[in-house]
Amino acid sequence: MVVIKKTKKIIKKKIEPKKIKSKPVGAVKKVIKKDSLKKSIKKTAKKVVKKSLSKKILNKKKIPKKKELEVKLVRSIKNPILKPRIYSWESQAVFNPAAIYSGGRIHLFYRALGGDGISRFGYASSKDGINFDERLYYPVFSYKEAEEMKNHWPYTSPVGPAYNTNLYGSGGGWGGCEDPRAVFIDGDIYLTFNIFDMANGWRWDSMRVAVVSINEKDLLNKKWRWKNFSYLSHKGDRQKNWVLFPEKFNGKFAIFNNLDKGDPDRVFVSYVNNLDTTETPTIKDAPDPQVLPDHIVAWHKRTRSAASPPIKTKDGWLLLYHAMDKSDGDRYKLGAMLLDLKDPSKVIYRAQNPILEPDEWYENDWKPGIIYANGSVVKNGRLFVYYGGGDKYVGVASIVLSDLIKNIKENKEVKLEKNKKINIK
Repeated sequence: MVVIKKTKKIIKKKIEPKKIKSKPVGAVKKVIKKDSLKKSIKKTAKKVVKKSLSKKILNKKKIPKKKELEVKLVRSIKNPILKPRIYSWESQAVFNPAAIYSGGRIHLFYRALGGDGISRFGYASSKDGINFDERLYYPVFSYKEAEEMKNHWPYTSPVGPAYNTNLYGSGGGWGGCEDPRAVFIDGDIYLTFNIFDMANGWRWDSMRVAVVSINEKDLLNKKWRWKNFSYLSHKGDRQKNWVLFPEKFNGKFAIFNNLDKGDPDRVFVSYVNNLDTTETPTIKDAPDPQVLPDHIVAWHKRTRSAASPPIKTKDGWLLLYHAMDKSDGDRYKLGAMLLDLKDPSKVIYRAQNPILEPDEWYENDWKPGIIYANGSVVKNGRLFVYYGGGDKYVGVASIVLSDLIKNIKENKEVKLEKNKKINIK
């Protein structure tokens, strides 16, 4: 034992690379073989690492950085930003808000549901887009036929439009105006919405799309002088969720009618001189999404409807939309696409994953698995998306607009980030 230790010391002291001429014998020979083997392995490993590193350096520009893959849509920690209140007309639910930016404030027109099962529009506004410090205690728009309906049908009637809270989860109230979207065109705010046409009695298939407008000055002064009410969809055609583009094309209004034309690269847009039924498409040309077959496009298997009205960017019209996932078919999720600026029926880019999913408690409290984003506004370069959660609350999520556009164009994932504070400038 002593000799071996001594020999090791001598070897350790005298052996130098490339200067050994004689081979040690006995136990020392085994030590050198092991040592040589280790050196050989290390040398080979260094070559592999060096080669690998050189490849990474050469392909550095092609490899996406981790941070680029982590651009996320952020929910406000204040969510839900609007909840039902004690007033009878909004005691059951407040959800699916339209949004418009005017006079340095963000204005919401939200769908409110009362104990009578009638949907009306309430109003709230905010300077920063998160804290809504102004909210009226009365509805700002209530369709007159909804009021007439209450006088003609008893609430307890099993065949009439009686409101039953136990059936609320199947689709909403029994009448009135629903799911507004707002755009600003030529000094007026136009509100499109879904409405039950009560002319021939209440039926689920009587759902139509209508429009009404208000001057911007009246909005800012809280003078609810609505004008130019008209139906956009035809009588007898069950239609929902048509939205206006916020500018005219060659002097005509542009209406986004349908997400699904059987071609993933095309959507259906119509152009009309007047906002009425004289030139709008029938259900034959713009079929109800409920009756269309499922087919896989990007991340989803079923397209539902446009969400908020399109937003113009230098890269195209940004359209948010609702759809069902291929592997999660019971939940409404939010998708995003870019449409061609000159021909908005052409899809030029599409996000390859949902940008918002119903994972929070307030998105599952009443009707589970619902994200319904009727309003979006760009403020200081940031996109604010206002949505109904669970058909009961109003929430907001945001993202830097340029980050979202970049990720859509590069087909990268945009994932949800939970409960992070939104920095408002």
